[in-house]
Amino acid sequence: MGSEIALNRKARHDYTLEEQIEAGLVLEGWEVKSLRQGRAQISDAYVVFKNREAYLLNAMITPLQTASTHITPESSRSRKLLLHAKELTRLLGKNQEKGYTLIPLKLYWKKNRAKVLIALGKGKKEYDKRASEKERSWERQKAQVLRRHTL
Repeated sequence: MGSEIALNRKARHDYTLEEQIEAGLVLEGWEVKSLRQGRAQISDAYVVFKNREAYLLNAMITPLQTASTHITPESSRSRKLLLHAKELTRLLGKNQEKGYTLIPLKLYWKKNRAKVLIALGKGKKEYDKRASEKERSWERQKAQVLRRHTL
C-alpha cells in the first residue's frame, strides 16, 4: 500500500471486521490538493448504496485556504466509490444482512491515486468491546513478561 492519508482507529474498536476491499474515490481537484496536504478525517465516515452505486458519506476533507475562487468547496459531500460490478453486488447483498455495515478503515495513495480501504463490519455490543480490551491488555502484559525473561 502507498502512503497513508487518514486512518479510522475507532473502526476496530466499534466493529468486528470481516472482509476488506480496496476502492477508488471520485474526487474534485481541490480535494486532491487537500489530501496531498493530509487534511482528511474518516472516523465518522460510512458507506451507503444509492442506485446500485457505493458512496462514502461523512468523510471530511478540509479545503485549503488557497482553494479556487470560482468554486465553493463542500468538505463533507458524498463521494462516489469506484468498485467492480461483482464487488458491488456482493457487498450490496452482504450490507443488506442484519447488523452489517461498510466502514472505511484507511485513506491512502496508491500509484498517485486516492484509495480507500473499506471493510464489512458488524457492530460490537458494549460487553464485546470490554472483552476485546481485556484481551488486548492481557496480550500486552504477556509480551512484557516475555521481554523481561529473555533479557
